Amino acid sequence: MNSHQILKEGIEQGDFRALARALTFVENDIEPASTLLKTIHIKNEIPVVGVTGPPGAGKSTLVNTITNYFIEQKKKIAILAVDPTSPFNFGSLLGDRIRMAQQFNNPNVFIRSIATRGALGGISLKTLEMVDVLKAAKFDLILVETVGVGQSEVEIAGLADKTVVVLVPESGDEIQNIKSGLMEIAQGFIVNKADRDGADTFANNLKKLVTQQHQNIPVFKTIADKNEGISAVCKWILKPTDTINERKKFLMAEKALRIIQHYRMKDIDSIQLRLDVEKAVMQPDFNIYRFTESWIKHS
Repeated sequence: MNSHQILKEGIEQGDFRALARALTFVENDIEPASTLLKTIHIKNEIPVVGVTGPPGAGKSTLVNTITNYFIEQKKKIAILAVDPTSPFNFGSLLGDRIRMAQQFNNPNVFIRSIATRGALGGISLKTLEMVDVLKAAKFDLILVETVGVGQSEVEIAGLADKTVVVLVPESGDEIQNIKSGLMEIAQGFIVNKADRDGADTFANNLKKLVTQQHQNIPVFKTIADKNEGISAVCKWILKPTDTINERKKFLMAEKALRIIQHYRMKDIDSIQLRLDVEKAVMQPDFNIYRFTESWIKHS
């Protein structure tokens, strides 16, 4: 039996070791990653929930508490934590997961961190591929947690079936910023650390903002470290959504384009290209666009 078939069987049977190995192959573009991605049965009906928001909003604690709720419901959960870190600097990557430590030995919870690898907003092509591998395993829900640093919120909205934006009462000054960006991507808002001063005012202002935009977006108040307000969030997560995710269509088109580019680039001799560029750049009339057109024709 081929190595990708062994991995495929292991993933479909819920073997976490096979799943971890497959994710490592996919993340690092090591064969049999491409064969595996083409042969696995991706169960698109498994809901993917994106959890995003600014640093310090308590996302890891919230994800941990949500996970506990679903474990009690006898569900199997996968958590993919996207870290805006270098793959060579594991400090924050491990530090941020300390709150999830109690889940590591739970047979119904699979946790994986992935570095963004410099992707503009945090969601790289590798993240999409890794979610597809998780969709081939026996999970009831996939949670993708990412730090909201600009473009990542838009990208996670395309990746996930539902996206929740986690905020804290101190975000009050940023209410105008929320208008322009996050309102477009959130299917739900969570005001976490709701026992802090100004939480009720902030949540009410957020609800007014949603109403002004004529959108039906729920605003939840939670105190994740005290397990308060979590059941309402979890019940909403399980509700099927009627709306078509337009961003998902766009993201899939982008994904298809990147995969096609990747396959076309496989035939390019990068060492020869570098040597030819080094030689051509010495010419006084060097033009990178003319050079690349000519190089493609003759390579």
